[in-house]
Amino acid sequence: MNAARLVEARDLKRVFDVSQPWLSRVIDREPRRFLKAVDGVDFAVDRGETLGIVGESGSGKSTLARMVVGLLRPSAGQVLIDGVDLFAAGDPSTRRDVRRRMQMIFQDPYASLNPRWRVGAIVDEPIFAFGLMEGGSGAGARASNPHGITERTGELLRLVGLDPADARKYPHEFSGGQRQRIAIARALASNPDFIVCDEPTSALDVSIQAQILNLLRDLQEELGLSYVLITHNLAVVRFMATRVGVMYLGRFVEIARTDDLFARPRHPYTRVLLDAVPDLTMSGRARTPVGGEPPNPIDPPPGCPFNPRCAFAIERCRNEVPPFHDNVACHLAHDDPDWLARA
Repeated sequence: MNAARLVEARDLKRVFDVSQPWLSRVIDREPRRFLKAVDGVDFAVDRGETLGIVGESGSGKSTLARMVVGLLRPSAGQVLIDGVDLFAAGDPSTRRDVRRRMQMIFQDPYASLNPRWRVGAIVDEPIFAFGLMEGGSGAGARASNPHGITERTGELLRLVGLDPADARKYPHEFSGGQRQRIAIARALASNPDFIVCDEPTSALDVSIQAQILNLLRDLQEELGLSYVLITHNLAVVRFMATRVGVMYLGRFVEIARTDDLFARPRHPYTRVLLDAVPDLTMSGRARTPVGGEPPNPIDPPPGCPFNPRCAFAIERCRNEVPPFHDNVACHLAHDDPDWLARA
C-alpha cells in the first residue's frame, strides 16, 4: 500500500437495468436492457492532491462520484480508503470512521440544503451523526453540550467566510454563493480527509465562482484535504487540479498531470475537449472539431467507444477495445506515444 495514497478505486462498475416492465417486454418481445454508466474504472488520489474528472454529459462522472463517497453501491469493484474497502468493511465502527472521512459538495446549493432547517442545524448535523463531540451521536449530543456545538458551528462558518450569527438564519436568506459556503462548512464538520466536489461552481454567477474555488484551495492547503473535482469547465480544472482524468462513455480514456494534459494530450477525445476552449492566445494551431453526438450507452459501438467520432480512427479502432495502458486508452497512442502531437 502506497503510504501517500488516500483513495483508490479498483475496477469500479455500475450497471443500471433500464428494461421495460416484464409484461411490456413479453408483449413486444424485447430483451432486458442494461446501461453501463461506469465500466471498469481504476484511479487513485494521493493525500493533499486534487484529481479533476472531465467529460461530456452522460460520461459517468457523477455516477462515479457517488460511488466513491458511498452514496451508490457499485455493481462490481472496490473503493478503498487507506486500504479499507468502503463497501466491505465488516466492523460497524470501522465503517463509520471510513464514511466520516469523506464528504461531498453538490452542484446545486439551492437543492442541497434543507429549507426547513436553520443553518446551524445544517452545519452541525455531521457532528451528531458521527458522535464527534461529547454526548455521542444523535439529538442527545446537542442537548448535552449546546455551548460546545454552537462554538464549533461558529468556527466552521468563519472558516468559509461567513459570520457565526448566520447560524440562526434559514437557507433562503442567502445568495447562491453563500449557500455553497454553507454546504462547504457542512462538509468540513466531520473533519474529513477527502471531499468530492461535483460541479461546485456551475450553478453560481461567474463573479462568485473564483471566490469559491479560491476558498477550496485555501482550505486544502490549511487542512490537508484531498479532492475529486467533477466539472465541465476546463479552466476550473487547470486552476484546481493536480492531475486530470478524462471520461468517455463510462471509462477513463486518459489520465495525466494537468500541465502535461493541456500541453500534450495523447487521446483524440482529450484534444477535442481542449479545442473547444477559445484560443485567447491566437496561436493559430489547427483545431479538430468533433462531429456527432456521444453514442447510446445502452448500445455502444464495437471497438473503441470514440471511434465513430474520431478523425484518426483506423480499422483496429473499430473492432478492438483499447486497454487502459500507460494512462491512456488509445491504440495509436500505445503504438506511438507522441503521435497526436504530429497529427
